Amino acid sequence: MAGAPKKGSLVLALRQMLRSLLLLPLLPLLLLLLLLVAPPAPAFAQGRLHYLVTLAGIPIGKGNWVVEVMDGRFSAAASGVTTGLMRVLTKGEGTSASHGTSNDGDPLTAVYASTVKSRKQTDAVRVTLDRGNVKEFKADPPQDHDKERVPVTAEQRRGVLDPMTASLMRVPGVGSTIVPEACQRTLSIFDGRIRYNLRLAFKRMDKVKAQKGYAGPVVVCSIYFSPLGGYIPSRLTIRYLEAQRDMEVWLAPIAGTRVVVPFRAQGPTPIGEAIMEATQFVTEATPTTRASVNGAKAR
Repeated sequence: MAGAPKKGSLVLALRQMLRSLLLLPLLPLLLLLLLLVAPPAPAFAQGRLHYLVTLAGIPIGKGNWVVEVMDGRFSAAASGVTTGLMRVLTKGEGTSASHGTSNDGDPLTAVYASTVKSRKQTDAVRVTLDRGNVKEFKADPPQDHDKERVPVTAEQRRGVLDPMTASLMRVPGVGSTIVPEACQRTLSIFDGRIRYNLRLAFKRMDKVKAQKGYAGPVVVCSIYFSPLGGYIPSRLTIRYLEAQRDMEVWLAPIAGTRVVVPFRAQGPTPIGEAIMEATQFVTEATPTTRASVNGAKAR
């Protein structure tokens, strides 16, 4: 079993938590897909989610996320900052955004961009996808040329999701979306630097209550990390994440849709449990006529 990261890699791991704060509460693309293919389908939907991140019970970050979906178009924006002692150490902050178009439930184009800043470093990525295939991507600073780094192949950039899309999970069928089947999936993700899979598996059912918004059942999934390209196998952070068997994501429903998104995500670290949880989980969908969904103005 891989050992725990040493102090030198701990700050990097904490920076990754900030990055995760921006990437996990992600709602736009699959929500858009659902709105265009599932009756009754709203022409407009909006979600406002607020998250708090704690490490060993101590608040270290917070983030806000807003998404708007209209006929054939979507946009989403997230922002996050470190707080408390974590802010003293890293002064981290970041933004993430996604926008694009779709047709008949399939994404035509999607543009994903994220910028994360710490006291000494700025990390920015931009990815353009076309029907799940990466057309362009840029990372600043670019990946180094470490001889151990596993390259991202052209084949690995096909049939993927950006991180914002990956956290939106459509549950097929009818009836409740909070079912074990919501967890049975593998997410293929490219974030502009690393190509990796997240495999989800059903763990249990639970209940949650946000300070504002959603209160009710959630489905809890185990989550397993498998890097495929763009990473250095000997890095302790990578080895630590690969070895974890206790990471979880709690999925809650988006009103009026068959989409579930993370309400809570948690996992062990060398210095205690890391938890990201929604304090506000407010979503709403406005029903409309079929003519409106098909692009005509509702009268």
